[in-house]
Amino acid sequence: MKTSQMLIFFGTVFLIYGLINYYIVRRGLSVIPAEYKTLYLFIIIFLVLSYFAGRLFENIWVSPISLVLVYIGSFWLAIMIFLFLQLLIVDALRLLNYLFKIFPSFIYKDIEKTKRVVAFVILIITIITVAGGFLNKNMIIIKKYKINIKKNAGNLKTLNIAMASDLHLGTINSYGFMFDVSEKINSLNSDIILLAGDIIDEDLAPVIKYDVGEHLLRLKSKYGVYAITGNHEYIGGVEPAVDYLIKHNIHILRDSSIKIDNSFYVVGREDLAKKQFAGKQRKELSEILKDVEKSLPIILMDHQPFKLEEAQQNEIDLQLSGHTHNGQIWPFNYIVEKVYQIAWGYRVIGKTHYYVSCGVGGWGPPIRTGSRPEIINIKLNFVGEESRK
Repeated sequence: MKTSQMLIFFGTVFLIYGLINYYIVRRGLSVIPAEYKTLYLFIIIFLVLSYFAGRLFENIWVSPISLVLVYIGSFWLAIMIFLFLQLLIVDALRLLNYLFKIFPSFIYKDIEKTKRVVAFVILIITIITVAGGFLNKNMIIIKKYKINIKKNAGNLKTLNIAMASDLHLGTINSYGFMFDVSEKINSLNSDIILLAGDIIDEDLAPVIKYDVGEHLLRLKSKYGVYAITGNHEYIGGVEPAVDYLIKHNIHILRDSSIKIDNSFYVVGREDLAKKQFAGKQRKELSEILKDVEKSLPIILMDHQPFKLEEAQQNEIDLQLSGHTHNGQIWPFNYIVEKVYQIAWGYRVIGKTHYYVSCGVGGWGPPIRTGSRPEIINIKLNFVGEESRK
């Protein structure tokens, strides 16, 4: 990414982040008693800066200090979102009341008490939502699908696939998280394990520090573990991330295909972020497939589920993607539904089957609302022409 583009991007992010927090601070100051205003400002400033300070600190020294700062800052991101949304609702109601006088009279009897009650309700709702989202984030489920592919696959009649995306291994999703993921994936006794991008979060240092790769090595299947790059591998430095994964028995497909057991193909595309962060265009899908026998089943991994029609045009049987997180935190799921043709879940378009995962990990706040972290178990049945007669 060019320096000018980085400055514009991060400048915009920090501006929005700063304005949202300024809004929260101003609304809070109208409720906090005068003797506690200085303490309130100190706490808010600490919370606002924690995430960025922790990320910066772990680039210098991965330690309990950076860990605590990242955790505090990550939770603040979630708290900030829910405070902001509720304050917007309150202010919208105040505007309506200003225009149409909709509030009952008892609200005006003690306006300061009313403010404190509203603030308390907002705080309780935020705490309950964030706590529930944190618990939900740690409750990984396995979703099972059976899909018929109308092709022959050599001597294979079925293929048992374990698929996961968006692990975001790093400070938040660390050693214990990867242990749980590896246990659940291995319980499926799969023929092949497919990881559809964003395996490593931005920073590789915490992954190395806490030896998260130990549990990558524990992943077992008949044909091995195959993965692709996601945008976060590119954000954090794609080559070190890929090298780390290769050293831990992960086969990385980078705009390439592999024929497995003379029966089916797995194809992996570089992430779209390659152009943005490496200044190079990824290969066209047709170019990657030029030597692929399309009479055999073809499974494609492409991290970001854009231009789904390309899979249909190139006779892909199953495309696996991630990236969307299904918004991760309500109400962002409504936004991703507008951006992507498939924001989450299974769908058949033409002759191509698609699954877009909401991910097993997550980025930023360690919470999920609206969807559960998931590992996908797909059992392909190869139903060739002879089998269908």
